[in-house]
Amino acid sequence: MSAPPVLPTRAGKDADKYLLPGEDVVLATRRHWAVLIEPTVRFLPVFALGGWLFLLDPDNPVTSVVGLVVVLVALGWFALRVGEWWMRHFIVTRRRVLLTSGVIVRTVTLLPLRRITDLTWEETFFGQILGYGSFRFESAGQDQALRHITFMPDAKHVYKEVSGLLFSADWGGAAATGDDEGNPDGEQPPSAPTPRRDTEPIPPLRPPE
Repeated sequence: MSAPPVLPTRAGKDADKYLLPGEDVVLATRRHWAVLIEPTVRFLPVFALGGWLFLLDPDNPVTSVVGLVVVLVALGWFALRVGEWWMRHFIVTRRRVLLTSGVIVRTVTLLPLRRITDLTWEETFFGQILGYGSFRFESAGQDQALRHITFMPDAKHVYKEVSGLLFSADWGGAAATGDDEGNPDGEQPPSAPTPRRDTEPIPPLRPPE
């Protein structure tokens, strides 16, 4: 049996807080750093514009104040994006899949493994270069909040681990047996025996009229 994975500090706190007693973590990871490329591209021009306005004319209070406000707003927005990336974790146990997110308000979304009917792994061109992929879960019932997870690092390893839990009976896969929480199926109670009627007395015959 392999040793339990070493969890990041934030993921370890989430596991202690949200997992059930005895629920082992198979893997836990935050999204790939490439998810920050788009926010960085948006942040840099605004930050540069604010810095330019702030330094354009130090004696002009209007441009200095406007530039300072733009710089502070840009820094706050970018810090929030980085904080969301740092706090969000994808956690897989032998019972379910969880996604913890949120900086100020923590949100936990979960999907029992037994409800997952199909798993799609996708790597784009840039994903193959930078080392990330995305997963699409198909589940029984209504659409799930965990239906599509993007920017997963080391996607090949994650795909093998999740596939093993879902579909491999040799690995104790959740799809092979158990209930919605991944617990083993219990034995069905024996049905009550049907009472025998072949030893009952024959009812008396009606007298002829």
